[in-house]
Amino acid sequence: MKKQHWQDWVNLFLGIWVLVSPWAIGRDAGSALASNACIVGVAVTAVALGALIAFRLWEEWVTLVLGLWLLVSPWFLGFTVVSALAWNTVVIGIIVTVCAAWALTNAQDVGKPVAK
Repeated sequence: MKKQHWQDWVNLFLGIWVLVSPWAIGRDAGSALASNACIVGVAVTAVALGALIAFRLWEEWVTLVLGLWLLVSPWFLGFTVVSALAWNTVVIGIIVTVCAAWALTNAQDVGKPVAK
């Protein structure tokens, strides 16, 4: 199944942003949230690249889970002080999750017959 979605391009750029955001924002670069951002940023970038090269439905599901993790990770990692990096992680998590869910919806509609 070869199907590219614009959402995969968005997630590719967001994955790169999440990866570099601890240094671009300039705070918390040594924290657990920064390490999380690097790991998840690499994962989102890799999965988005995979989806652009050879689309598979599971890639969208993985991206959805990664987006949800970004959304909730500041609380699971024990951050009680809201920082710019925490807000960035939550906002990017929301966008990645929405894009993945949207791409999943579009992908599942591909096989349906068009009404005449």
